[in-house]
Amino acid sequence: MRFVVLGAGRIGLSHVGTLKAQSGVTDLLIADLDPARAAAAAASVGSESATIDDAFASKPDGIVIAAPTSAHAELIVRAVRAGIPTFCEKPLAESLASSIALVEEVERRDVPVQIGFQRRFDAGYVEAKRALQAGDIGELRRMHLLTCDPTPPPAQYVPTSGGIYRDCHIHDFDILRWVTGREVATVFATGANRGAPFFADAGDVDESAALLTLDDGTLVTVQGSRYNGAGYDVRMELAGSLGNRSVGLDERVPLTSAEPGVSFPTESAWPNFQERFAPAYAAELARFVAVAAGETASPCTPRDALEALFIAEAAELSRAEGRPVRLDEVKR
Repeated sequence: MRFVVLGAGRIGLSHVGTLKAQSGVTDLLIADLDPARAAAAAASVGSESATIDDAFASKPDGIVIAAPTSAHAELIVRAVRAGIPTFCEKPLAESLASSIALVEEVERRDVPVQIGFQRRFDAGYVEAKRALQAGDIGELRRMHLLTCDPTPPPAQYVPTSGGIYRDCHIHDFDILRWVTGREVATVFATGANRGAPFFADAGDVDESAALLTLDDGTLVTVQGSRYNGAGYDVRMELAGSLGNRSVGLDERVPLTSAEPGVSFPTESAWPNFQERFAPAYAAELARFVAVAAGETASPCTPRDALEALFIAEAAELSRAEGRPVRLDEVKR
């Protein structure tokens, strides 16, 4: 099978490495808006480079989009119109309106598209979903999710990021839907500016908290930070009438007990999301190879990504207006 990776940056090269390790992949092309960048990237990993037009003309079996967000929608549409199975990193597009239009375009065509929400392929989240579905937890009563970065992103990134709920917590919103199989009914979100002024200057926050109510009444809390000094911390806790499960509670969780004699955890914290989710990223691309081969359906469709975006939009609206927001307000 021949695959094309569009985007010669860090994420693109990471995907190239994962694809090269797949037994069914025999040919790889790297393309970028900057041909010299594509050629240099290809040389560094022993692949071939091409222009974006030539990459499409090569009639690949699958396309992996790791280009800037501004190019996502255009490239996805071009790929599905050409009948090429497509993988794309989130987000779908630059705005809610363009995301809705993109989903409608994709759903008119019988071409699989997989969106990159890698937590669906992390062993902990997979086990939590299994335990909940099997009844091991009993009736789900409450959940808590958090995504905390050890250091903030570059100042120039923040104004175009979409805000902490769209950029960061959208992963929490997607995995919440995937694990529980439920939909969010209402969101009450807030935030604070405790760090660098460029967050406030961009209308964003660097500390976040939200209360979500699911369609069956289950309460969910979400917290986030751009300044978690203890290390990269991503967890999910499920508590039910019979038991509980905690995702991310391992020997690298950045927690320090105040109780005497407790030494857990014993290893250093994860430094970033790339290392924390490396196995999940690999499993995600392996699944896409199967999708492109026609062996399975997309495990994360554009519609799934749009539903997570609706929750993020509701959270940002709630934060801005200081009130609970129903999901149907942003879906109109």
